[in-house]
Amino acid sequence: MKSYRAELAVAARDWATDFDHTDEQYAAAAPEIWEELREECPVAHTERFGGAWLPVRHADVAAIAQDSEHFSSRSVIVSERPPIAQAPVGSAPPITSDPPFHQIARRLLLPAFSPKAVALLEDGTRALCNELLDEICSTLDAEGSGTFDAAAQYSQHIPVRVIAKMLGLPESDGDKFRVFIHRIIEKPGSFPDLAPEDTLYFYLHEKIAERRRSEPQDDLIGYLMGCEIGGEPLTDEHIGGTIALLIIAGIDTTWSAIGAGLWHLAQSPADRNKLVNQPEVWPFAVEEILRFYAPVTMARVVKAPVEIGGCPFDVDDWVLLSFPAANRDPEVFERADEVVIDREHNRHAAFGLGIHRCLGSNLARMELTVALEEWMKRFPEFELSDPAGVRWSTGQVRGPRELPIRVGVGRS
Repeated sequence: MKSYRAELAVAARDWATDFDHTDEQYAAAAPEIWEELREECPVAHTERFGGAWLPVRHADVAAIAQDSEHFSSRSVIVSERPPIAQAPVGSAPPITSDPPFHQIARRLLLPAFSPKAVALLEDGTRALCNELLDEICSTLDAEGSGTFDAAAQYSQHIPVRVIAKMLGLPESDGDKFRVFIHRIIEKPGSFPDLAPEDTLYFYLHEKIAERRRSEPQDDLIGYLMGCEIGGEPLTDEHIGGTIALLIIAGIDTTWSAIGAGLWHLAQSPADRNKLVNQPEVWPFAVEEILRFYAPVTMARVVKAPVEIGGCPFDVDDWVLLSFPAANRDPEVFERADEVVIDREHNRHAAFGLGIHRCLGSNLARMELTVALEEWMKRFPEFELSDPAGVRWSTGQVRGPRELPIRVGVGRS
């Protein structure tokens, strides 16, 4: 059932001809908007951002994601106009790289995100989650009850610290990472007068320069500094772009998935009970949360004229690949509009489709699983303390930015 707030947001504008994914109303009611578009106009268009398209059917999203002949990945975040001459490398390889360079850049990172490498991070991630939960518990009353913002005090800290540790960057820079993500992902183009020293580019330039002056370190930045392509070491621009990718794509996406999982479970006592009483359901539950609350919408730039869903795409048009919308397509998923917590067959697109499928999927799954498991051990009963106070992020990554939770529910 649609909430009253969602109904108002859907009715607020003609999303088929004037969508804006950076609008607060879109963020609040995106699933309802996708549903309406799928029925009435499955390939939406806007003149904003210099011209952009939004397909919401799984078939169209998949066709574009798998087509590197007509669509370039040289920029994956929609802005007023796409960069002109960055292909095939792009500013954040490999996600902004086109073939054939894409495969070369991607291959460099695969060892760091393999199942074996991610398994080594699990114990530390569990310890981190319990540290955060200890801090939350210290704010509760003597009965173990209280309210707090689960996004600000839990979900948003986990991937920040995991990625910082992998890169060898200070965990204390987490607040800086959150600011960079807000500017780049949630409100792109909204900070034209930003001082150079306040940018992610400057931050990474300084960190790489520091590393060049110091002894090699056994972390991901040190690893990249030791990598070569064609017998030549990676440039600072390549290293900086890849670090930027890991900070932006490796943090916001995962904390959004964790927050959405908590948002769902806060309203679903039956699903909570199933996870407590049937722990074998956990792997299916994680995949279903990823399907239903997939956080990521990627962008492509049209590089050759093509028609999708009966719509003619012109060169340099933007295309938003809404993997979340594709995951709710009833033509592909049975009971697509429901969270089926024990869904066994689940070929979702939460991690993308085609050559750019997320190389960090093993890490994201681990963090999501650990974060929810440890939470449920502490708080098997909880609810939203203020449903109207939940705020969803704008832009191309969707997840709760404010998540007021009450724990100790049902205690005498």
